[in-house]
Amino acid sequence: MSDEQQKPLSRRKFIGGSSAALIAAAGLKVASAQETKPRSADHHLPNESDPGVKNDPLDAENPDSVWSPATDAGGQPPFKYSFALSHKRIEEGGWTRQVTVRDLPISKKMAGVEMRLVSGGIRELHWHVGAEWALMLYGSARITAVDEHGRSNVSDVKEGDLWLFPGGIPHSIQGLGPDGCRFLLVFDDGNFNEFETFLITDWLAHTPPEVLAKNFNVPESTFANVPKKELFIFKRDLPRPLEEEQKQAQDGTGPVPHSFAFYTNEMQPTKVSKSGHVKIIDRNNFPATNIAAAIVTLKPGGLRELHWHPNEDEWQYYVQGKGRMTVFSAGAHARTMDFEEGDVGYIEKSMPHYIENTGDTDLVFIEVFPTPYYQDISLAEWMAHTPFRLMNEHLGVGEDMLAKIPKKEMVIVPE
Repeated sequence: MSDEQQKPLSRRKFIGGSSAALIAAAGLKVASAQETKPRSADHHLPNESDPGVKNDPLDAENPDSVWSPATDAGGQPPFKYSFALSHKRIEEGGWTRQVTVRDLPISKKMAGVEMRLVSGGIRELHWHVGAEWALMLYGSARITAVDEHGRSNVSDVKEGDLWLFPGGIPHSIQGLGPDGCRFLLVFDDGNFNEFETFLITDWLAHTPPEVLAKNFNVPESTFANVPKKELFIFKRDLPRPLEEEQKQAQDGTGPVPHSFAFYTNEMQPTKVSKSGHVKIIDRNNFPATNIAAAIVTLKPGGLRELHWHPNEDEWQYYVQGKGRMTVFSAGAHARTMDFEEGDVGYIEKSMPHYIENTGDTDLVFIEVFPTPYYQDISLAEWMAHTPFRLMNEHLGVGEDMLAKIPKKEMVIVPE
């Protein structure tokens, strides 16, 4: 996830390069040796001692970083960041905070935003260069949007529902009663900045009044009350009845052909096992989207099986519960990190991983991909559909074991 021209290889460069390679190899051997030092289950050995001042609460949240599994190795970069560490911008109508590539350097293709709107709170009419995928975490809201043909979308969404606004499509969000809403936004641009979007008030405030007057064929005084700076998140009265606003917005052009809202609560799970279930939402069942997603629920002890995604990076958000994930990368690098509510995870394309529920309640998390279609490949499915002779020659697990692997992807185990 070099286009240098070939140059003649001098003897000096060859010797220097060989020396560097030997040093690197030696370093890898040292690192490997360090990984095999004695370990104990309760960390009582002298080489495991940890004297001095410690941050016990933070250590308790990250046990697999404090005492990594013996299988972790190499320099796999961090793939976790918590919204709790993000700056929260507080406005009259609510608050917002974000996690972008500036916070989590590995997250190059996607960024996330949490937002809270009070009842009547409005996220000002605006648009972005990239697409916006959203999941309602609490309460209810009214969303509006207008596409490139002037067709309108006015919908009410509640907890568990989601929406997708394509890049460049102007839209708004307003919290409904009695207590507004809270939601997650995901953008297909790691460098996205929620605090620098295209706002209608900003645009009009920075357009000459005589140009506005000419554009709309009205007196300049019409625009005397346009705010001189952004509203961003502000509070107003609750909207009018949904049917009334839909009728007014659709006048002359009609609604968008495919709704930008998706009512996830009305959807049956894509896959169910005794250990949990998953709902996959992509263009196959949500025609308006160009961002694929999965909502995964793991029961205590449940495992999102070993797998990878061949078509795009994965951005995660942990809604509730506790879990851990190990990400493996080429070159025998592996790292395990722990996750809980409000944490963001990121896995680059084709990187193998799993997610395990390590708590005593359900673990719920979101997988989001900057592509219209969801794809994954499971380790078990790969092994089940490769000649057993060949697979056994690699792993030595026995052909009987290989023959018992289910022929269809399990997704969540144990089944």
